[in-house]
Amino acid sequence: MSGHSKWHGIKHKKAKVDAQKGRIFTKIIREITVAARQGGGDPEGNPRLRTAILAARAVNMPQENIQRAIKKGTGELPGVAYEEYIYEGYGPGGVAVMVEVMTDNKNRTASEIRRIFFKNGGGLGESGCVGWMFEKKGLIQIDAKKADEEKLFSIALEAGAEDMRLSESTFEVITAPKDLEKVKEAIAKTGIEMISAEVTMLPHTTNRLEGKVAQQVLHLMEELEDHDDVQRAYANFDIPEEIMAAMTA
Repeated sequence: MSGHSKWHGIKHKKAKVDAQKGRIFTKIIREITVAARQGGGDPEGNPRLRTAILAARAVNMPQENIQRAIKKGTGELPGVAYEEYIYEGYGPGGVAVMVEVMTDNKNRTASEIRRIFFKNGGGLGESGCVGWMFEKKGLIQIDAKKADEEKLFSIALEAGAEDMRLSESTFEVITAPKDLEKVKEAIAKTGIEMISAEVTMLPHTTNRLEGKVAQQVLHLMEELEDHDDVQRAYANFDIPEEIMAAMTA
């Protein structure tokens, strides 16, 4: 999991840069709108909306933007109707890739996602071709130098975490998706700083890559996540931390 988990940390840092460009705002606004449309505009009764709002606040999105997105989702304000789709395929080296998108034009988005895969040495597959390799989980990452392992393990398990492990220089706390916020809050109360906390798709097994193939996979992931319609992209690669850091510097 080391390379895969390191990618989560890189994405988290990248989100702060993207926030300055407004790109991350667009993705989060879509998530808020769809969450409100599907589950209502009250975050207390809509866990997905609550999580989206927390993500918006983490990148300092103005409250008025959040409320406007909620109202577009509930129909109080006019807005674009986005639909959700999942694309599955393979990248270089046989890496399994899942892509979650929100779009108002499925044909356009499918064509563009297919082109990104092909350009980077991969290809789209049939629905379900790689989905069985992943499981939805809550993932909290913490710099191993900034937390005591025994203390963190005790806090996390008492709050409802399923597991905790050390991946190179990072502690990974794994939770059921519904328990992520509860465990995150318990850790935050102790003053322990987190690198990231999100609901994600974790692979059951990983594909170790190095050299040119590793670089191609990272280019594929970056292009997918830079696409306006892509909300999240997941893959089961394992690239050593030092190689990934050098490639993404």
